[in-house]
Amino acid sequence: MALVSIAGPSSEPVLLSDIKAHLRVTDSEEDTLIAGLITAARVHIEHLLSRALITQSWSYFLDTWPADDTVVLPLNPVQSIGSIQIYDADDSTTLLSQGDYYPDLAADPARIIWLGKALRPAPGRVANGIEVQFSAGYGDLADDVPEPLRQAIRLLVTHWYERREPVEVGEQPAQVPMMIASLLSPYRNMGIGDRI
Repeated sequence: MALVSIAGPSSEPVLLSDIKAHLRVTDSEEDTLIAGLITAARVHIEHLLSRALITQSWSYFLDTWPADDTVVLPLNPVQSIGSIQIYDADDSTTLLSQGDYYPDLAADPARIIWLGKALRPAPGRVANGIEVQFSAGYGDLADDVPEPLRQAIRLLVTHWYERREPVEVGEQPAQVPMMIASLLSPYRNMGIGDRI
């Protein structure tokens, strides 16, 4: 199984001006650093939660069909299923009809259920023979992202901005504040695994 980004988000869930106000930074000397920290914080939180914050396009590859006829998508919230295609041994593709499966996007994690009225076509490719293309994220705009996740980004950026030095021998490494974990906790998928 592989999850591959097709198109990343068009913006960040927290604006540079918002973070600068939070940090009380008034000049533009460190704008590049702060913008990089915003992106790093978003990616870090998305990875921890198996969630896309701003709309993104992904491909999820499977080697074979799951035995229970249900494909559980590894990233949420899922907005739509673009397509499901099967690769033959020569890498030619067959596009599945949308009538052959049910996209349960209300579930968390989202899942695709094979309806069973048609046989599932077996992939001919030895690996990654099934590709599910989908869009995930809370929306296109920063305001679409739940405020607790946006606040977690602000706090994580602040934490990293204020602690730029490497860990010195004999010192305890600076821990990410517990309040960030508390903000993220309601958004964890317990079925995916405990990673926070």
